[in-house]
Amino acid sequence: MSLTIKLHVFSTPNLRTIKQTHLASGFSTKFRPKPIYHFDPLIKIVYNKPTMQASVIQTAVKSSLIEPDGGVLVDLVVPESERAAKVLEAERLPNVRLTKIDLEWVHVISEGWASPLRGFMREDEYLHSLHFNSLRLKNGSVVNMSLPIVLAIDDETKERIGSSTNVGLVGPNGDLVAILRSIEIYKHNKEERIARTWGTTAPGLPYAEEAITPAGNWLIGGDLEVLQPIKYNDGLDHYRLSPKQLRKEFDRRQADAVFAFQLRNPVHNGHALLMNDTRKRLLEMGYKNPILLLHPLGGFTKADDVPLDVRMEQHSKVLEDGILDPETTIVAIFPSPMHYAGPTEVQWHAKARINGGSNFYIVGRDPAGMGHPTEKRDLYDPDHGKKVLSMAPGLEKLNILPFRVAAYDTVQKKMAFFDPSRAKDFVFISGTKMRTYARTGENPPDGFMCPGGWNVLVKYYESLQKEEEASQQPAVLSS
Repeated sequence: MSLTIKLHVFSTPNLRTIKQTHLASGFSTKFRPKPIYHFDPLIKIVYNKPTMQASVIQTAVKSSLIEPDGGVLVDLVVPESERAAKVLEAERLPNVRLTKIDLEWVHVISEGWASPLRGFMREDEYLHSLHFNSLRLKNGSVVNMSLPIVLAIDDETKERIGSSTNVGLVGPNGDLVAILRSIEIYKHNKEERIARTWGTTAPGLPYAEEAITPAGNWLIGGDLEVLQPIKYNDGLDHYRLSPKQLRKEFDRRQADAVFAFQLRNPVHNGHALLMNDTRKRLLEMGYKNPILLLHPLGGFTKADDVPLDVRMEQHSKVLEDGILDPETTIVAIFPSPMHYAGPTEVQWHAKARINGGSNFYIVGRDPAGMGHPTEKRDLYDPDHGKKVLSMAPGLEKLNILPFRVAAYDTVQKKMAFFDPSRAKDFVFISGTKMRTYARTGENPPDGFMCPGGWNVLVKYYESLQKEEEASQQPAVLSS
């Protein structure tokens, strides 16, 4: 695998960022990597011979030295000592009912994944995000914000709020979740929002049909005060590490590089090949303890995606079977909903990992993409995601790691990097094909996925089949 770091590997702006980070901890940065003139992923870095002895990262760089956007990690959960008073206040306010996806966004904002955002967007923030994929701060600096994070309300709720400047937010189960302060209500132009986010208004966009089209005609923005940490009580909350918790864990492990890998599918051996090879290349660059953040998306996904609980069980088997090293891997859930908005959304995924403490981000083919909802083609160019990340405003301090495509090598009987010179020896096993294998009980080729992980998927699809068969059986009437 080859390595391409953002701005063509340690170009002047990125080298300055890295130099400042190392100097802040007292590290020498007297090395000058050779430029890379092609866009090949993860190419081996070779340093120019310096005129004097070079010192290449002799001590660990704490990942917490990677500043969150805006300089301060946002934490909007009310201190426990103030909680009772805030709850009493919230009970007296007009309330807004949240959907499940709205609650996921409250979770995201409250923990600082969207730093420096401190609540649902007011109109100026919304327009800046929608049209410029960024937010401009008071000091004139720009942070990336490619997806509008907004809360929709209907006419009845708007009328009930009246002239109130604050509202209480009520979760799907009827419990008080937060207070939204200094509110602003403005028009929700759904067509414009969908068109600018996805580049199409074609029917069949999963997030749009779930969260935008049926939503109210108004958006309400304001500053959040979240009454207590968001919990789902689904047996997976211990995986939902906040940016603050992740940064603390990276420091505990003395990580000098953290590379994040996002996915919404089960991990196969091709994914593992990419992640393990990335760590190897970072070691070759001079880093001493690179840590992998395996960070599956845990919010809304489309109906045919593998559910989160099944994916987390499968991921745990990947570590148990030794495909990934538990000593150098952290598995955590990223609580964001999924948009399937391609190059627009992948910027959000990368930006959030900055706030989570990662200084490297792995990006592959067609990140956050999907098939066109009405035509037999990809909705986005599969190479545009990694290209957009290399030029997106506000992501300059993040090192982007594109990778080559991995496929099943029928000669070596394992997942390997695709070699165009012997293309006929490779088989591409898509997510759809993988799910078909599991549904039909057919095993994939040996070496495609660890046996423990594969068994998790087979059991899941067997349970679906049994449920489907049971639902199709006619009811038996007793006399």
